[in-house]
Amino acid sequence: MNTQLSNLLEKEVSRKEFLGMSGLAIASVFGLGTIVKLLTGKSLSGVSRHSGSSIGGYGSSPYGGFKDGH
Repeated sequence: MNTQLSNLLEKEVSRKEFLGMSGLAIASVFGLGTIVKLLTGKSLSGVSRHSGSSIGGYGSSPYGGFKDGH
């Protein structure tokens, strides 16, 4: 493996080949789905995380009580 790495580092490549290999390496590390989501700004599942309405979760009201006084 050490000789393969040194052979790869000694090989002269054009800018186009370098960018192509770099893109492939990044896609391999992060995953193609993550890169598509990053570029489009959308979720791949199609489900929105936030629905516009407020959801009562942990810390949504003081001392665990309800906002309407219950």
